[in-house]
Amino acid sequence: MLPPDDFDPPVGVAEVLEPGLRRIVAPNPSPMTYRGTNTYLVGTTALAVVDPGPANDAHLDAILGALGPDQTVSHIVVTHAHLDHAPLAGPLAAATGAPVLAFGAATAGRSAVMQALASGGLADGGEGIDAQFQPDIHLADGDVVAGPDWSLDVVHTPGHLGNHICLGWGTACLTADHVMGWASSLVSPPDGDLTDFMASCEKLAARDWRVFYPGHGAPILDPAARLTWLIKHRREREAAILAALDTGPATAEQIASAVYTDTPSALLPAATRNVLAHLIDLLGKSAVRPLDQLGADTRFTRT
Repeated sequence: MLPPDDFDPPVGVAEVLEPGLRRIVAPNPSPMTYRGTNTYLVGTTALAVVDPGPANDAHLDAILGALGPDQTVSHIVVTHAHLDHAPLAGPLAAATGAPVLAFGAATAGRSAVMQALASGGLADGGEGIDAQFQPDIHLADGDVVAGPDWSLDVVHTPGHLGNHICLGWGTACLTADHVMGWASSLVSPPDGDLTDFMASCEKLAARDWRVFYPGHGAPILDPAARLTWLIKHRREREAAILAALDTGPATAEQIASAVYTDTPSALLPAATRNVLAHLIDLLGKSAVRPLDQLGADTRFTRT
């Protein structure tokens, strides 16, 4: 199924999105990253680089090459510790001397439920965690990161990953992987938590945003409508999962095969992780119960 937009920017080119904001797309396209990771340059003199991206020398050169003669990098902000967003932070810091800022290390912000699952042996879904990531400066919800002509409001938005943050830039918001226009976000336990994800959607919806600049894909020009769709989409998926369980106990993989009927087979493992996230959320609501020890292959039934 084709993405719902025609976003196809030049890779490695710093494009002006509006005064004081540029975007460079990294050369890492895939079914999970769309055209590649969006790296943002904020400011006009001392710049913030948001999500430097994957470990890629060409992308590092593109970021450094985008700096004008009177420009420096003063801050490197990482929205979350996935391999397509975080690894280039270290090389960029070494090249510029700028500190790396983030909510925390790869497992920071993980909910107690997901921590218990991880401790019990539930492995991640293979979406690519930068397990070695460590920021120089830890950010908290409500913090403000500022330069001479810019400021970024830190909004902690766990769900896609526990250490995920969005960044308010005036009436715009850099939403990273929490809200994207070309696809809904992957939520893969134990790193992803659907209960947290939905709460983070409501948190973003409480503010009147003009535009979202996501971690992959084109700008979202109607943020409120996209958030409404995202919340509705998840609730509809929940209803479909419960309906599938009406026919009898099933695993997340069995439910995904029944519910994600138009999803390419290569993406069914990711769909299965999304279903598992829903099932764990439904378990917290006492709507389902596990018939086996909780894990990736657990059979669930309706309560």
